[in-house]
Amino acid sequence: MNSKRFIAGAALVAATALALTACAGSSTPSGTSETSAKTATSAADVGGMDALVTAANAEGALNVITLPPSWANYGKIIAGFQAKYPNIKINSANPDGSSADEVSAAKAQKGQSTAPDVFDIGTAVLQQNLDLVAPYKVANWADIPADYKDASGKWYYDYTGLMSVGYDSKVITTAPTSIKDLLGSAYNGKVAIKGDPTQANEAASAVYLAALQNGGTADNIQPGIDFFKSLKGAGNFLAVTPTQATVASGETPVVLQWSYNNLAWGSAGGSTGNPDYKTVILPGSALGSYYNQAISADAPHPAAARLWEEYIYSPEVQNLYLAAGAFPSTLTAMQTAKTVDTAALAAVGAPPASFVQLTATQATAAAGLLKTNWAAAIG
Repeated sequence: MNSKRFIAGAALVAATALALTACAGSSTPSGTSETSAKTATSAADVGGMDALVTAANAEGALNVITLPPSWANYGKIIAGFQAKYPNIKINSANPDGSSADEVSAAKAQKGQSTAPDVFDIGTAVLQQNLDLVAPYKVANWADIPADYKDASGKWYYDYTGLMSVGYDSKVITTAPTSIKDLLGSAYNGKVAIKGDPTQANEAASAVYLAALQNGGTADNIQPGIDFFKSLKGAGNFLAVTPTQATVASGETPVVLQWSYNNLAWGSAGGSTGNPDYKTVILPGSALGSYYNQAISADAPHPAAARLWEEYIYSPEVQNLYLAAGAFPSTLTAMQTAKTVDTAALAAVGAPPASFVQLTATQATAAAGLLKTNWAAAIG
């Protein structure tokens, strides 16, 4: 499907700018709304939600980037925003791109109407580029736990999944119960991850899970690199970046990726999914990773960007994340307020009481170790 979340290691390398799939509307709407929205840290700063909607409608466009339709229900989320605000045209750029691509586009297109308005971005890349984001607090700011957000409003967690094993049950007839099962002969030439771990956060997270499952920690992911060296030596590591199509065709029958993506590639994918494709969260240490919402400081449509964040953190959209198997950041508050989609929660299951998530510091250190040791391990 996609290689969405790339990490840049200790330093992000500038990449060629990626053009948006559609041209945005005017980057400077008439009146004073653009100026006030550009610096607004809450809807109140522009006169309240009605005024924010008016200003966003005047801008007429919203530029999003690297939001694959099957990733955490973004297809429905984007369609819902478009239906709710029909005067605001969503331009969705590079849906199969990466967090690094988001940053590259923001830097290369600075001052242009095609630049990204908002980010859905991995922590490691975000922390290296905090100068690119503007503070803003959504109306239900209090529903986001304190450790899930920047105190000034520069970023806020949106959703997480758990690293999982997806497998074609017609090919692998016994579900894996340990990551070490993947070293067995039944998995010969069958195990894939989502790209290069030195660049892709989701692929790197597969290595982190392997580390946790082999005696490593968030501060020591070397056992994960060693595991993949063994996987390659056993002939089981498949050097193909998996997509929904490769899973449906059987080319990549086993994939380590976020649970919401594995679920989306199975029967939940409908006609494009593989009905025999199952998802397993392995026993033992679970690995999660919240992604972050943030507004570009250079957003060409600053009111629409802020309206998008208000929409994202509404129970309506947080429940759409949940329905896709991604646990939203406001889940506890929604349970308390009884606004959670109970059917979706029952289908997905309660989130784990605890899971490992690398801090920004740990993720940066892990990325550096991968950059140094991964190529030699895999060959």
